[in-house]
Amino acid sequence: MRIGIPTEIKNNENRVAMTPAGAVHLVQNGHEVFVQKGAGLGSGFTDEEYVQAGAKLVETAEEAWNQDMVMKVKEPVASEYGYFREGLILFTYLHLAPEPELTKALIDNKVVSIAYETVQLDNRSLPLLAPMSEVAGRMSAQIGAQFLEKNKGGKGILLAGVPGVKRGKVTIIGGGQAGTNAAKIAVGLGADVTIIDLSAERLRQLDDIFGNQVKTLMSNPYNIAEAVKESDLVIGAVLIPGAKAPKLVTEEMIQSMEPGSV
Repeated sequence: MRIGIPTEIKNNENRVAMTPAGAVHLVQNGHEVFVQKGAGLGSGFTDEEYVQAGAKLVETAEEAWNQDMVMKVKEPVASEYGYFREGLILFTYLHLAPEPELTKALIDNKVVSIAYETVQLDNRSLPLLAPMSEVAGRMSAQIGAQFLEKNKGGKGILLAGVPGVKRGKVTIIGGGQAGTNAAKIAVGLGADVTIIDLSAERLRQLDDIFGNQVKTLMSNPYNIAEAVKESDLVIGAVLIPGAKAPKLVTEEMIQSMEPGSV
């Protein structure tokens, strides 16, 4: 199979769909890999590394897209729809729920579209989404802590507190991969952490993981409203595979938070 790796063009996207190590594996198994020049630079991979891995460099996005299968990181943007054609296999994060125009373009052009975020193992785990959820969860707590600083517009709260000053309160809605990883960082920063989830079984698992380092609550409108009102930082981490996340935090709840909360 001929596999194309175009450069990501979505704003602020620096990732690449395949590492040189991945190219080695595919080439050794009889496939051809075509990488657009510069595609890996944002992730620290040079063109020379891809060449050494057995991949072939192409100058343009059109050449990368003109293969049997195209691997990307993010969903195609409108300027890439012109590359769609019948029989093309597209393997990428698609997140089609909020993208009706992209969905229509893929269907109209009869593109075989495989979304990373919906690939499931027999145990219903999401192996291609999990690493991104781990990153997103950990970054959410880290960035949230930064935006609590006064010079970032926050209320001037240190999540860890200091002797004589209470710790910051963090509420995480959703106890899956993203929520669990957000909790790991928030706990590591010394925050007072509450995790809210619909599943009592998942809350038991989180209790086993964190012990008395976190509080857990069943997800319902009352518990969410009360927790949000008392929080310095609220992190949303609810996932419904292949669909939009539900809107669990209302404007009224946000207005109940203290000024400068995040």
